[in-house]
Amino acid sequence: MSLQVEKLEKNMAKLTIETGVEEFEKAIEKAYQKQKKQISIPGFRKGKVPRQMVEKMYGKEVFFEEAANILIPDAYDKALDECEEEIVSSPQIEVTQIEAGKPFVFTATVALKPEVKLGKYKGVKVDKIDTAVTDEEVDAELEKERENNARNITVEDRPVKDGDMTTLDFEGFVDGEAFDGGKGENYPLTIGSGAFIPGFEEQLVGAKIGEETEVKVTFPEDYQAEHLQGKEAVFKCTVKEIKERELPELNDEFASDVSEFETLAEYREDVKKNLEEQKIKDAKRAKEDAAVKAAVDASEMEIPDAMLETQQRQMVDEFAQRITMQGLSMEQYLQFTGTNYKQMVEQVKPQAEERIRSRLVLEAVAKAEKLEPTEEEYEDELKTMAEVYQMEVDKVRDLMGEREKKGIMQDLAVRKAAEFIAENAKESKAKKAD
Repeated sequence: MSLQVEKLEKNMAKLTIETGVEEFEKAIEKAYQKQKKQISIPGFRKGKVPRQMVEKMYGKEVFFEEAANILIPDAYDKALDECEEEIVSSPQIEVTQIEAGKPFVFTATVALKPEVKLGKYKGVKVDKIDTAVTDEEVDAELEKERENNARNITVEDRPVKDGDMTTLDFEGFVDGEAFDGGKGENYPLTIGSGAFIPGFEEQLVGAKIGEETEVKVTFPEDYQAEHLQGKEAVFKCTVKEIKERELPELNDEFASDVSEFETLAEYREDVKKNLEEQKIKDAKRAKEDAAVKAAVDASEMEIPDAMLETQQRQMVDEFAQRITMQGLSMEQYLQFTGTNYKQMVEQVKPQAEERIRSRLVLEAVAKAEKLEPTEEEYEDELKTMAEVYQMEVDKVRDLMGEREKKGIMQDLAVRKAAEFIAENAKESKAKKAD
């Protein structure tokens, strides 16, 4: 295999990759072996037609497309290893020569890592964040814990009030006619949740169990069902069950039930301590984010379109993997949200550009300050990965080739650069933490 690199404008390059005649011939044979079971010619059993006969009937180029698909991925990977330039996008492939008895040649148009002109990154100014914890914040945290430990109590001696959890039957009518999707039985609805059409839940306040209540509403102009948009409707509702949340009393007994402490005072101090620790962590993260953003804003670079497009697709694909782990396919998500893959790719463009700019600046700072991770730090990272994937460290290490190790070391260097910028930042007067 041979490689030629031609640099183009705007940090782009064209790689011309040539494989030998023998490699091309082997790929054609693989393509024939892969496809022969589907080939049927009179006089031969299916799957037993000689390659020469197929080529005679359909032309020598009959297996060329599949042979190219076989050759390109491996040849491109080898070219990546051989190329001295740092490629930062998916390739645009074009076959330029594919003939029997000749080398196979294709080009890959790619984006190259752009140069960064660093601005000020030492001593950038950031707001100092106040990490003090107030009594009000402690009270709010205790209230959350009360909510988490609340009981749902069935109520039978009063009508519905705001905040109740109800179970109801309902049927909706427009101009006196029932409409599709307007009926529900044993439907759970928390009054005040805003889950139903505006005005619906408020009209259930005061309803009694077992008695029919009429609720009159107007569907919003942008309602998802077009045939109901802007229409007035009447829902006949019957509340079947009412439940209210009963919060535990905030006392020593509550503290001993939800914590390792015997008194509310001790538990309160522990809550305050945990809030302080979390605020310090959040403030450190916020300081680092602000310092890095300041360094990025002060720097200059020209990001190739292909690099940005690759990052956009990668971010959408990462999102697809996350929702798949939650049991929802990308097709279902797109259907539910009324969007498509192309629109999602466009939506993440600002975040993709921000991610690229931050990464490039941090890599440049790491290089300028010679921030290189140690082998010990690399081993620590492997241990962390092993814990996440529930694998033995040795197995994780075995999976790491030179390219993978280089990527991890680069990630570690980027982290060091972010820490370096934050440590050297200058803090102004304290600002309240969110």
